[in-house]
Amino acid sequence: MLMRPPRVAAIHDLSGFGRCSLTVILPVLSVMGIQVVPLTTALLSTHTGGFSNVVMEDLTGYIPKAVEQYRSQGIEFECVYTGFLSSEQQFDDCLEVLDAYPNAMAVVDPVMGDHGRIYKTYTREMCRRVGELVHRADLITPNPTEVALLLREDPVMLPLTAQQYKTKLLRLSELGPKQVIVTGAQLADHTMNNIGYDRDTGSFWRVRYENVPVGYPGTGDLFASVVVGALLKGDSLPIAMERATRFLELTIKTTFSYSSDPRFGVMLENTLPWLSEKQILDGYEML
Repeated sequence: MLMRPPRVAAIHDLSGFGRCSLTVILPVLSVMGIQVVPLTTALLSTHTGGFSNVVMEDLTGYIPKAVEQYRSQGIEFECVYTGFLSSEQQFDDCLEVLDAYPNAMAVVDPVMGDHGRIYKTYTREMCRRVGELVHRADLITPNPTEVALLLREDPVMLPLTAQQYKTKLLRLSELGPKQVIVTGAQLADHTMNNIGYDRDTGSFWRVRYENVPVGYPGTGDLFASVVVGALLKGDSLPIAMERATRFLELTIKTTFSYSSDPRFGVMLENTLPWLSEKQILDGYEML
């Protein structure tokens, strides 16, 4: 039995302003009782969505040196959780971290793009190498654009039937991960959903949510982080999905009510206490 909080090695960037990546991962997992150890890939003054003159410092080379020290000190991790990478070399660094901690749950948020487009900071080769991380993952959390890129399809942002998404979930699992969650899946029944697949049980799940007409940065980081924390604390996949969905829905609606500049991200400061409260979660459904 673990006599300390579960520990996560979080391989993500740190964007100072805009509430995304490590600035949301750290508080979310901490309030859930998880210790976060950042393995920072880059420092940015703000995120890159809508701000100009962004200052960025690439930290390629830092991760392997940090991990070497951790190993020499006997520091262990229950989870390795990867996100935004700033160079091709960092894919090798991530693979080395996974090699160093083979018993840790490997969670890959395959950050490549959104809304049908690849992020400006990602090259085609970097997108290809995301597949190497996915192959090593236990769980991945792509959005529909990233699903298409992983399956080498053209990103087409159209509603799909439940059966079409089941096929995609199965194909994604065949790439390596035993659990797959697709975020922001619009189904042909005109609902917005987060949908999941667990290969060990052969089960497909959906959690519906109410959409708002504004997009905020960092919501994918928030969702994946709550899922990571929930799984480490013993939730099943569908309960972890619903916990993350309900928290995100609450946080987005709270932010929307203030008519805040979307570039500033979501007001998780107002809603973090929800994660430490006992919740009854039974709104997940079989897909």
